[in-house]
Amino acid sequence: MIKNFEEYKKKLKELINHNRLYYDKNKPELLDSVYDILKKELLDFEKKNKISKEIKQKTSDLVGYKPSEKFQKTKHSEPMLSLDNAFKKDDIENFYKKINNFLKLPESNREELFAEPKIDGISASLRYLNGEFKVGLTRGDGIFGENITENLATIKDIPKFINYNDDLEIRGEVYIPKSEFLKISEKFSNPRNAAAGSLRQKDANNTKKIPLRFFAYGTISKNYNIQKKQSDFLDFLSKLGFKTNPLGKTVKNENDLIKNYNDIEKSRASLDYDIDGIVYKINNFEVQKRLGNLTNSPRWAIAHKFSALKGFSIIKNIEIQIGRTGALTPVAKIEPVNIGGVIVSNATLHNEEEINRKDIRIGDTVIVQRAGDVIPQIVEVDKSKRSKKSKKFIFPKKCPCGYDTVKDYNEITKKFDAVRRCPDKGYECDLISIEKLKHYVSKDAVNIEGLGKKVIENFWKLKMIRYPYDIYNLNYDKISKLDGWGELSSKNLEASIKKTSKITLDKFIFSLGIRHIGQENAKILASYFKKIENFKKLIDIKRDKILNELKNLDGIGETQINSLKVFFSNKTNLLVVEKLIKALEILKYTELNDGKFINKTFLFTGGLEKMSRSEAKSIIEKEGGKVLGSVTKKLNYIVVGDSKPTAKKIDQAKKNGVKIIVEKEWYSLINN
Repeated sequence: MIKNFEEYKKKLKELINHNRLYYDKNKPELLDSVYDILKKELLDFEKKNKISKEIKQKTSDLVGYKPSEKFQKTKHSEPMLSLDNAFKKDDIENFYKKINNFLKLPESNREELFAEPKIDGISASLRYLNGEFKVGLTRGDGIFGENITENLATIKDIPKFINYNDDLEIRGEVYIPKSEFLKISEKFSNPRNAAAGSLRQKDANNTKKIPLRFFAYGTISKNYNIQKKQSDFLDFLSKLGFKTNPLGKTVKNENDLIKNYNDIEKSRASLDYDIDGIVYKINNFEVQKRLGNLTNSPRWAIAHKFSALKGFSIIKNIEIQIGRTGALTPVAKIEPVNIGGVIVSNATLHNEEEINRKDIRIGDTVIVQRAGDVIPQIVEVDKSKRSKKSKKFIFPKKCPCGYDTVKDYNEITKKFDAVRRCPDKGYECDLISIEKLKHYVSKDAVNIEGLGKKVIENFWKLKMIRYPYDIYNLNYDKISKLDGWGELSSKNLEASIKKTSKITLDKFIFSLGIRHIGQENAKILASYFKKIENFKKLIDIKRDKILNELKNLDGIGETQINSLKVFFSNKTNLLVVEKLIKALEILKYTELNDGKFINKTFLFTGGLEKMSRSEAKSIIEKEGGKVLGSVTKKLNYIVVGDSKPTAKKIDQAKKNGVKIIVEKEWYSLINN
């Protein structure tokens, strides 16, 4: 369970890294089940703490990973989304509840579901034109996939021609049977990695040598007219020559579903393919259409995952790591232990309160769980094995830089945060400065290739870099003479830095590493300021007026505004911003221009009779609009439902000249 915002941000960064390792590098460090628990922790924390929308989108936007440059990038006909996860019966009941709430159905309603094993393989999308297989894509980032048509064409389970004279798109999972994997196991760590590595080879002849198989599991909404139900559609695919999973079946309610789940989990070891759970989908295609999708997952489907893995080890020592925002994170150095095929030697202890609550001591025997961290977590201490030599860990009250550490007071919870941190003093703490530099050059920020974490640390030791703007004044002759470098690598670095000196305003804002300003926050701010000349006004001592105006931005709250105030009150930060503006070409921010509600904002008051608030919001966002939580001067429409509308909001809307529409007018607006 995530305890605070700092831990949340750290885990979010870890999730992104795992996506890169899993989808792009084919070298996952976590089992799928462990990854899914991490993602669930992030989503649960966001819901519980009412995280602002842009951070929530950051988690929910995380579908796969951007396509590799090795292959042609092709856009999916419809987004290829990932699935939300369930881990216990309560999660399943909540899934039903959300469906009923969205569709405004009785709480007791149970839509028929189709259940099938979740294959631990590689998702692929196949396009058939007039019966001929033409295009095959990986998931990629969900919007664009890698075009691996030739490689997919080598798989015998994928028909090259089908008896269907129209366009058809099939989605499914590529895998390697366990029995076949044994023949090539010396080359790969597990069947999933083998499938991923084989599919993403440049030469299809090499792919052909690997015993890949394919299970078809669905299609896109455009093809829903072929059959009325998921179960019927899979029968249709079988008749066309596709392999579908024989364990798929319809389930009527929770009890039916749990029995099927337990039966399949018991038979899991005997199957000739790896599975990590059961996927449930609303069986009726029309209901699927109505439910639609969230940012990264369909509302009509969920994956019921199998349990995570644990192991026992001994804590040898506890060390403190300092993050970019000054957070002090304790990390347990443990005796190496094999958990699910991965050797684990580090485990996070999260924070000071976690250590005290679990009474974790150096020398303790502990249960370690690979359930969400790059370095896994300590679940509990086996106190029956505690030695008299075990030592309590005294959490440092000072940062190694010399400053007294602090705990922030949370105005919402009226409590001090669990995380202890070095105070935000710009670049005065060397440990924070190094992490800020790493953030600045990272892929999500300026994205300077060749200037990774190790290089930053080395250049820091050599006193070649102290602030981000130093990157644009490097001595490349000196670099070329360093160990491990040469004239060519030095020139490549110079070219890489020049290449990234042109940057969009939102990327620039994010690259500054301002606490609480994530990527989506940066986009909101960039959308408001439009160009660097306007953003630069925050350097002015009279910035309070601008900061006050930011309160009207949906997604920017007191937390973000206070963080901006602290950042721009620091003289060193101001110098860094000014020098970076001079060193870079910062482009004007431009937003996408698509959808009938682009640049339109809505607010709902009172319940609608025929549509839930969630469904209405989904429609607006799909068309490029935004739903606000309060009446502002920038509000375009207030939609008034029949059930308990708020008179105060309606009066405020009238005073601000906001267009007021009732439910009937709302339907006319969206159907126009």
